[in-house]
Amino acid sequence: MAETAAEFDVIVIGAGIMGSCAAYQTTKRGQTTLLLEQFDFLHHRGSSHGESRTIRAAYAEPHYAAMVVESSRLWEQAQSEIGYRVYYKTRHLDLGPSANNFLHEVIHSCRSNSVAARPLDHLQTAEEFSGRIQLPDDWAAVVTDLGGVLRPTKAVSMFQSLAFRRGAVLRDNVKVSAIARRGGDGGVLVSAASGETFSGKKCVVTAGAWTKELLESAAGIEIPIQPLQTSVCYWRIKEGFEKDYTIEGGFPTFASCGHPYIYGTPSLEFPGLIKVALHGGESCDPDRRTWVLGSGLSGSVDQLREWVQRRLAGRVEADGPVLTQSCMYSMTPDEDFVIDFLGGIFGKDVVVAGGFSGHGFKMGPVVGKILADLVIDGETHGVEMKHFGLGRFKDNPRGNVKGFVDQVSSCDR
Repeated sequence: MAETAAEFDVIVIGAGIMGSCAAYQTTKRGQTTLLLEQFDFLHHRGSSHGESRTIRAAYAEPHYAAMVVESSRLWEQAQSEIGYRVYYKTRHLDLGPSANNFLHEVIHSCRSNSVAARPLDHLQTAEEFSGRIQLPDDWAAVVTDLGGVLRPTKAVSMFQSLAFRRGAVLRDNVKVSAIARRGGDGGVLVSAASGETFSGKKCVVTAGAWTKELLESAAGIEIPIQPLQTSVCYWRIKEGFEKDYTIEGGFPTFASCGHPYIYGTPSLEFPGLIKVALHGGESCDPDRRTWVLGSGLSGSVDQLREWVQRRLAGRVEADGPVLTQSCMYSMTPDEDFVIDFLGGIFGKDVVVAGGFSGHGFKMGPVVGKILADLVIDGETHGVEMKHFGLGRFKDNPRGNVKGFVDQVSSCDR
């Protein structure tokens, strides 16, 4: 095997949003950093590509709301460094049956993090959004000020560029085949399928849908992360109403609680189209996806049609989506993140971050900061890490117990 001459302070495996943010943070703190990606940079095979993601503080769990508040600040900071925008602000709207406990928890969670949140009944919702959103009499909504749309591919490129400016080494088309403990003074050896090996004091694994497979094959460690394939849907806005559903027109990002979960973003990336899609998908092998348009919808297009027709005031064509895009989730049983030391023979030299379950992209900057804390200092502060530990699955394979029936954690693709 050919070993690289240089030893890195940190090797990051996986160059999606989490790995790119981690590399940005470690280089920012003076660490020599190698960022490895198994495919081309900015590829479309994982979960960090595409046209839009929601950023919102509307979580029932206060620790997630706090992370979004910090992440929002970090998004703006990175934008100011690079000189262009990837974060487009608007409000966020959650809607659902009035009795849904999630809506009440969102208000409490947001207010505990100093994020303005207002409850609305069905009439107030129609008035607030000039009739563009219609709710049944027994539904309600919560509008929050911290919301917006992120441009994913552009955002990943931004963090890679910022890391490169600070001296990070970026290598794509390097498939990692093994992660081993280095002898002597410790550290990690990362081997590639090409025969190359890379030496580092610390290692961060942010391999998305490939995290489970990589850790099983490369390190013999199993973690409960299940890849899902899903489809993102775009619907045509009827002629004359196009501006009504844009950010400039005051339209929010949104999530509809209940079964199924439906979410969306204002018209932005494709003029005249609005994203309205279903949270969820079908289990898959990330290397053997079908790539069939509409995969992961599981016959739920009729539910989407009905939602579009009834909730968007008949101003969006509800015959069916005019554009679909394939994407992936990496799900944990409880839909909470995994951010922890790998432990075992690796101790604190390897940190894993995965299972972002369709709602992690917005928190990429704060997750990158946490990962840098863990590999540099061995700890992080200001974040309730107990929610993200691998140990939570030992006593309960389902992970964290939720205090509400409907989980809307991941309604934001």
